[in-house]
Amino acid sequence: MADAVELTAGGRQVRLSHPDKVYFPQRGFTKLDVARYYLSVGEGITRALRDRPTTLERYPDGADGESFFQKRAPKGHPEWLRTARISFPSGRYADEICPEGVDAVVWAANLGCLTFHPWPVRRADTDHPDELRIDLDPQPGTDYADAVRAARELRPVLAELELVGWPKTSGGRGLHVFVPIVPEWTFTQVRRAAIAVGRELERRSGGRVTTAWWKEERGERIFVDYNQTARDRTIACAYSLRPRPHAPVSAPLRWDEVADARPEDFDLASMPVRFAEAGDVHAGMEDAPCRLDAALELAARDERDHGLGDLPYPPDHPKAPGEPKRVQPSRARRGTD
Repeated sequence: MADAVELTAGGRQVRLSHPDKVYFPQRGFTKLDVARYYLSVGEGITRALRDRPTTLERYPDGADGESFFQKRAPKGHPEWLRTARISFPSGRYADEICPEGVDAVVWAANLGCLTFHPWPVRRADTDHPDELRIDLDPQPGTDYADAVRAARELRPVLAELELVGWPKTSGGRGLHVFVPIVPEWTFTQVRRAAIAVGRELERRSGGRVTTAWWKEERGERIFVDYNQTARDRTIACAYSLRPRPHAPVSAPLRWDEVADARPEDFDLASMPVRFAEAGDVHAGMEDAPCRLDAALELAARDERDHGLGDLPYPPDHPKAPGEPKRVQPSRARRGTD
């Protein structure tokens, strides 16, 4: 077993220690396979991560081992690796890595990073998101096919709000749709727009979609996880590996592929072939950012005409003005009995 190898990544030599270490035992993929995978999709994952503060999901002993999320840039990181200071809802802050090229991705892979979780902001302005991210999350009793149906129903909703979505598999059972936006709005406003989009999709879905935060209220429906747009919430980026036995990938899709694509079609072995043939199908995503005016107008109408205001934040967030009680409905009812 080699102690280390050096890989050329983005014009740099990046050291990879213990390259033969097995990271995906079921398929025999090693750390070197992971690094080479990221090199093969370098242009695509660089586009997805460039200048974004990024949390590393690290599996030092492989996908079957213990893991942790690293938000702060590791001590002793290379001088060429850029960072950005981001603030958490608690008021604390951290300097997170901001990849500029595939060299940073391979460097992180050497640390056991399988999945990259970028913020929806750029290093130059960490308070104004430039992506609206919609997470279509299947609940028990639903599956990927239900998420596909929701995504196809979502597309015209977005179009009516002058928004253009870019779909991708989550690498699991769900789908993500990212909308590039002009970075003029705060996290609070972007989250409010996500809630409005989710509610409109919910109204049109015939009971197949929900924005209910409490699991006991979701039922067998696709949950639009609007809180993935809250500050300090991130989603695995396009081309990220996911820590499951078959080494799946969060795969960017064209809309005409959504109906027929399956999550199992995209993994560490198949994605490099697809990328070589089709390139980055999300290239150009940032070329025409959208505005949130129509979505925020819809949010205002929902509140004015239907009394639909804010929804609960994640439990680690401070209580927000106008936020409903963070109490499970069944517990709230028991408290009034």
